[in-house]
Amino acid sequence: MPLLLNLRELQAEPQELSGELPVADLTLEPLDPALHLIYPLEYDLTATFMEDAILVQGELRLPMECECVRCLEHFDFDLDLPDFAVHLPLAGDDAVPVVDDTVDLTPYMREDILLMLPQHPLCKPDCRGLSQLAAGGASGPTTQTNAGASAWTALNKLKLKD
Repeated sequence: MPLLLNLRELQAEPQELSGELPVADLTLEPLDPALHLIYPLEYDLTATFMEDAILVQGELRLPMECECVRCLEHFDFDLDLPDFAVHLPLAGDDAVPVVDDTVDLTPYMREDILLMLPQHPLCKPDCRGLSQLAAGGASGPTTQTNAGASAWTALNKLKLKD
């Protein structure tokens, strides 16, 4: 169920909105396979009616499970938006859709969440990735002699005219 804001109630006084929104209602799929959204979005918002607009401010928190892109370990990650804010015009070319005196806040929360999702989730900033043995590689350090010829070798052999 989307997060709806009743305009009639909002005109009387600012509204405090807090609770949880199932992640399925955010329609964030398809996502990176390293991100697992299994917990609901937690929100704590204040909506204020302004002349021909609505101002919504507050906090969003989305706990998730991730898979480190370097070492493939699973870890917990909290996507926190402590300063979430959106200005929703009710008139003009950019007016938000109003259905039965309600405005759906879900698409605006979805947009900010998508922008804040980690592009390459890491279990820790200095994660060294898979070890050579765990990756199925040879033991010991890789050197130029056992790694094969450089990709530049073929280019160095080219004879180009001036």
